[in-house]
Amino acid sequence: MTALAFAWFSTPLLAEEIGCVTTAWKLLGASHKVCVDAFDDPKISGVTCHISQARTGGISGGLGLAEDPSQFSLACRQTGPITLPTKVPASEVVFSEGTSLFFKSTNITRLWDQKHNTLIYLAISRKIIEGAPFNSISTVPIMPWRLQ
Repeated sequence: MTALAFAWFSTPLLAEEIGCVTTAWKLLGASHKVCVDAFDDPKISGVTCHISQARTGGISGGLGLAEDPSQFSLACRQTGPITLPTKVPASEVVFSEGTSLFFKSTNITRLWDQKHNTLIYLAISRKIIEGAPFNSISTVPIMPWRLQ
C-alpha cells in the first residue's frame, strides 16, 4: 500500500522540473504557482515535451492535501533524430502525474497519425469518477533531423 501511495504522488522519474513561477503569494504555507516540467518520450527518441501546470499553495497545498486545478499547457518538439519503433501504437500514455491526494491526475497520451506522419501528444485531466474537459495538444511531424 505504501508503494502504491508513493507511486501515485511522486513526480514521474522521466520528468525534470525546469522551474516554477509564483502566481499568488500566500501568508501561510506555500504560494500558488505554475511549474514547468520536461520529459522525453520514453519510447520514441528525439521528442521532448514541456508541460506547465498550476499548483495549489496554502497550508493544504504545501502538505500535498489540496487538489491542483486542471490548468495546464503542453508543447512537444523534435530535439534530435526521431527513431520510430517498428510498430507505433495508435495510442499510449507517456506521462502521468497525480494532481490531488486521491484519484486525480494529468495524463499525456501519444497518438500516432500515420496518414500525416505526425505524433500527437494530448494532455488531459482525469478523475476516477469523472474527468474534466480541459485538454491541450501538441504535434510533432516526423522530419529528417539536420544540425546546423
